Amino acid sequence: MSTSWIAGAVLLALFVIGCLFVGWLFVKRPLEVFAWGTRRSLLRAGLKKTVVQAPAGPQTVFVGGSGPVMVLLHGAGHQAGTWAQVAHSLAKRYTLVIPDLAGHGDSAPSTGPIQASDVFGALEAVITASARGSRLTVVGNSMGAWMAMVLAARHPEWVERVVAVNGGALLGSNTRVNLLPRTREEARESMAQLRDASSPAVPDNVLDDLVRQAGTNPLARLAAAAASMGPWLLGEEQLREMKVPVRLVWGASDQLMTMDYARKMAALLPDVELIPVERCGHIPQQEAPERFEIALLKALGEAAPAR
Repeated sequence: MSTSWIAGAVLLALFVIGCLFVGWLFVKRPLEVFAWGTRRSLLRAGLKKTVVQAPAGPQTVFVGGSGPVMVLLHGAGHQAGTWAQVAHSLAKRYTLVIPDLAGHGDSAPSTGPIQASDVFGALEAVITASARGSRLTVVGNSMGAWMAMVLAARHPEWVERVVAVNGGALLGSNTRVNLLPRTREEARESMAQLRDASSPAVPDNVLDDLVRQAGTNPLARLAAAAASMGPWLLGEEQLREMKVPVRLVWGASDQLMTMDYARKMAALLPDVELIPVERCGHIPQQEAPERFEIALLKALGEAAPAR
């Protein structure tokens, strides 16, 4: 038996094993595959992955593009790749700063409860290191919208405008939406409440992966520190005194942060516009990226891109 034949057989065996492993990942760990793919998309869009030191530990940030600075903040349980479907287009107009918020993605802390103070302190460090020197447009989805509004309230000199996407700093949400499902059926119901009925059904293996991660994911770690979040919410009087313009871009089908919540905030903020995104739920930049980008550019007073 020749050495070359043995080497070829070994390479073939390794290739088969690799294919089986990749197939297993797609079936059993689809959320990890999706996160990896979206983060690769940010790099293909020309952004570079950097690390910023913060009180909570090292924070991962994707930075790139050209033009005025736009900070994109993802929601609880997600990571910077949430913005992958709109990053390439936005990077033609803006210098993008897209962090993994503290305790999410590759950003510290990697274990234990995630305090609101960790998230905000890390955001301050990211902006100080990556985006100071010009007034910022801060776009946040869900928890990211909350942090964006707190940033505007505490550092109005940093922020030119906020675009809150299905989230905010005012207490209130539909607590009947179960974000930490224990069974496939609970996960299916949760997804139905977070997405529009016309959107494609979430596959069973993805639902199963949501259940698998529910006990240890960043959402669970945030929930473990829920008692610390009160001081980081903004009351009605604080919203009335907001010095920064706020635009609300809202997936109208969201049953977690409903249109009623958006309207309540809109009634309090002094400089505000509510822009619904129809047939779309809680994470419009993923569920309907083209329509979301049109709404976002409208919120910024810019023309929609040619398609």
